[in-house]
Formats: sequence, C-alpha cells, structure tokens
Amino acid sequence: MPIEIKELYIKINVDESEKSQGGGKSSEHGKIAIIAACVEEVMERIKEQKER
Repeated sequence: MPIEIKELYIKINVDESEKSQGGGKSSEHGKIAIIAACVEEVMERIKEQKER
C-alpha cells in the first residue's frame, strides 16, 4: 500500500559561527542532520498511520 505524505515539517537551526569557519566537515554534518530529521519525521508519520 503506498504512503502519501501530505505535509512535512522541517526545522533547521543555522549557526552563523560555523558558516564563518568554512569547514567542509561542518557542512557535511549539517546535511546528515537534515537527512536524519527528515527520516525521523517520515518514520513517525508511518507509525501514526499504522496505529489508525
């Protein structure tokens, strides 16, 4: 059965001090954090649908 996600809420906190340092690792860490947050939200939505 396909799952349709109608709304996805993403919250991102940007730290200006990391931006000024220009480190490549910090930007990659930020990408991983965003992906992890998205996956967590999707998994919560799937869990909610299964409970219904």
